Parts: sequence; structure tokens; C-alpha cells
Amino acid sequence: MTRKKLPAEKTAQIVFHVRDLTKTYRMGEVQVHALRGANMELYESEMVVLLGPSGSGKSTLLNILGGLDTATSGYVAYRDKDLTKATEQELTDYRRFHVGFVFQFYNLISSLTARENVAVVTEIAKDPMPPEDALSLVGLTDRMDHFPAQLSGGEQQRVAIARAISKNPQVLLCDEPTGALDSETGVVVLEALERINRELGTATAIITHNVDIAGMADRVIHLSNGVISEVNINKTKKSPSELHW
Repeated sequence: MTRKKLPAEKTAQIVFHVRDLTKTYRMGEVQVHALRGANMELYESEMVVLLGPSGSGKSTLLNILGGLDTATSGYVAYRDKDLTKATEQELTDYRRFHVGFVFQFYNLISSLTARENVAVVTEIAKDPMPPEDALSLVGLTDRMDHFPAQLSGGEQQRVAIARAISKNPQVLLCDEPTGALDSETGVVVLEALERINRELGTATAIITHNVDIAGMADRVIHLSNGVISEVNINKTKKSPSELHW
């Protein structure tokens, strides 16, 4: 498999710049420190896997990057925009126009076909691709007019991916996208994500506790107890078809 050049090997623009990021929640009398000073970058066209056990801070970090949550302290910028100083309206516009989200559960509208589920997003995007093109990218050309109940779990997740990429986002954030799927179906979903990253150049971050998935990334960012403990570069990336768990 041909390996994409890594940020260190080319002049790549930084999509996310994170410094000393903290997030503290209060649960009754107890303070929960979800992030304890995270530092990282994500570059254009890069695929990164954020790896760590439950409670390591992966989802909190992803939610802050995506503008779904705000930090307690620290700095996070999307390109040249400081998200830590953004208003609610600015964060809404940021989520709507710049970021695609894929979650463990598909959140499709059961009364709409696959094509119509994608069109829900394209109708409010600035420069969307046709729903048919998005569904073709994830291998669902022949399933566009099926309802979610007529699709397998893997097909529903691929519809969710098509919906996320249909607005042509510059970054795709995926939270355990294979968590509800078996290994064989999960590989098909990862192949769709890899194709989007490769063909569209969409900067992609996948969070998972599954160490095997890390093999397909350009870089692997390890989280533990709310901090980034290690960053590894994959000199030879695996294709999703080579992954097994």
C-alpha cells in the first residue's frame, strides 16, 4: 500500500493546534478531570487514530475539537480561529460548515431513505456534494433508496459517513465508528473512511480503544488519564483489509 507523506515530510498546514487543554466536570461534590493538559496537532490530509481505554479523555478531546464542548482552560485553534474564544453562534457555524461527525450509533432518521438522510445535511451546507456522490464514495450506490430498517448495521454506518462528508468538511471526527459492529463489517466501514481520506484529502481523526485499528493511521496518539502519553508514526500503514480483531 502506498503511504501518504507525513507532516514532517512535507509542508502541511495545521488544521488543529491544541495546547495545555484541560476539561473538568463537577459531579456532585466530586471534580472529574477528563483532560489534564493535552497537546497535539492535526494536519491537512492526515489520518490520526486517538487510542486509549475508556475514561482516558478521547471523546472529551474529540468533542472539544468538534465544537460540541468547550474547554475549562488551554487553547485549541481550528486553522487560525481560536475556538476557546468562539461564541455559541460561531461554534454552530463551525460545526455546520467545517466539521463532519461520525458516532458509534448511526442516528439515521428511520422514515427517510439513505439518499434523504444525506440530503438533510446537503440542504443546509454551503458547498455540498450531491447525496448520490457521497453514497457512491461509501459503496452504497445500489442502496440509496432503502430505508434504515432495510440496511445492515454496517450499511447504516456508511450512510452516516456519507451524511458527514456530503457537506465537504475539511475535517472528519469519528467516535468509535466500528464500536457497534463485528470485525468483518467494521473493516468495510474503515475502508470507506480510508477512501474518503485518500481521495478527498479530508483530515480524519478516529477515536477507539481497539489497538488493531491504529495500524491504518499516519499517526497514533495515545491518551491515558487525560493526557497524551505517546505519539507514534506508522512507517508502513496497513490497509483496513489487513486489520483483524
